[in-house]
Amino acid sequence: MFSFVGIISGCILEKEHKSSDIQTGDPLPAFKVVMNDGTVITDDDLKKEVSIVMFFHTSCPDCQQALPRVQAIYDEYAPKGLGFALISREESSSDIDDYWKNNSLNMPYSAQSDRKVYNKFASSRIPRIYISDENGIVRYIFTDDPVPSYDELKSAVESLIR
Repeated sequence: MFSFVGIISGCILEKEHKSSDIQTGDPLPAFKVVMNDGTVITDDDLKKEVSIVMFFHTSCPDCQQALPRVQAIYDEYAPKGLGFALISREESSSDIDDYWKNNSLNMPYSAQSDRKVYNKFASSRIPRIYISDENGIVRYIFTDDPVPSYDELKSAVESLIR
């Protein structure tokens, strides 16, 4: 029962976001993460290309729906120069590695044991998917209400690619 309650409170029943959360039209906040493949990604790196920043936790059911859809976008658009930063919210790399292997995911990710980077973007709710233009301005935000479809994500990306 305890772990179920933890999943619900951490993924679904969080309080609504505050007005200080990143909104469409805002620039990406300053951040720096190390991906599981050793690559360092900063907000400045993502300001050079259309990009996706996603916050997730592998035990979150909504994230479990969104991750394969983002993987499909990654497979199609990363080779074309779309930037990606998948960042966990309070999850270890060993837990993410297991989930990635069990679900045939291969996107680089950054495991974060806390909410330090996440809190620069939002105060609650995952998944959170931010799609920004080549100037680092957030143009689309998707959350769990509802979890975006592949077509919605693709449409947002396509609208920004020139």
